[in-house]
Amino acid sequence: MSAAADNTPDTDTTDDPLASHHTPVNLSDRIAFRLTKMLRFCADTFFAKRYGHRAVILETVAGVPGMVAGMLRHMRSLRRMEDDHGWIRTLLDEAENERMHLMTFIKIAKPNWFERFLILMAQGMFFSGFLLLYIVSAKTAHRLVGYFEEEAVYSYSCYLEEVDNGTIDNIAAPEVAIDYWDLATDARLREVIIAVRADEAGHRDVNHDFANQLAGKS
Repeated sequence: MSAAADNTPDTDTTDDPLASHHTPVNLSDRIAFRLTKMLRFCADTFFAKRYGHRAVILETVAGVPGMVAGMLRHMRSLRRMEDDHGWIRTLLDEAENERMHLMTFIKIAKPNWFERFLILMAQGMFFSGFLLLYIVSAKTAHRLVGYFEEEAVYSYSCYLEEVDNGTIDNIAAPEVAIDYWDLATDARLREVIIAVRADEAGHRDVNHDFANQLAGKS
């Protein structure tokens, strides 16, 4: 089982890799998809077009799945005394990448005390729920993350559009982002959003692929 296997035929793609979408094909997929849409509605209702603040809250949650899945697969590998074929490292790298997204948008949005409280609540609730889901159905958990990342790509595209049309100031990129993505020293918010969006597209494809591989074993 390879961490970099090809996408299966049930993943819809166009010439634009950012538009990739996995069409739900079974009950597990539909549950993951509907749950994602419900959470998307909540985010849209609460944050509207405050994309920087939305990113702070959502990236806090986004850093959870890779760490939880990596931990559980690490323990599984120890119990069974067998190789994990690169999954653990990929998942932990994803968690670290999402954490760096958070470190970046904290500098941009500067969350207030209430948003920091929401971060604590959201992370605690999502950690517990995702841990349970992964134990019950790792396939559904990876599919859920894949759909989360599809929504993240869309949200960052909307964020970029707001910057391009002048609604949101194209401020200077934080130093943490310049160092992490090796951006030009005069990089702006626009370059940061593009880099983050590319990361999310990669996580989307990896998690949908993991779910496809687990579905193939069941």
